[in-house]
Amino acid sequence: MPCVAEFGIIDKFEKDKDYSLEYEPKKYSCVAIGDDILDDWWDELALLRTYFHSYSRPNFALARWGVTIIPPESLEAFYKIVSTDRRSETSKELTDLTMLLQNAISENKYVIHYGI
Repeated sequence: MPCVAEFGIIDKFEKDKDYSLEYEPKKYSCVAIGDDILDDWWDELALLRTYFHSYSRPNFALARWGVTIIPPESLEAFYKIVSTDRRSETSKELTDLTMLLQNAISENKYVIHYGI
């Protein structure tokens, strides 16, 4: 099985929680994409403000081997990265991710990313 990155919506974000302590992709209804796709996006992802593991650890990009929290203010830029990828027209996994991001944006929610 190829390495995957998983993304889900956090319904009730907790600023004091360390999200790396539990692996809960079902809780967040995660969608998976091939981790290798992130390589193609890395220069743009590096500009996204994020948090590694918890709100107390601000950073940029994604924790490739950990947990990333993507705040609502970074989601439009992330959506643009995904939706402008030419593969998003034919890839179910990228379509699922764009739909997830649209939902998170419309609901002003945080997104969780589980790295490989």
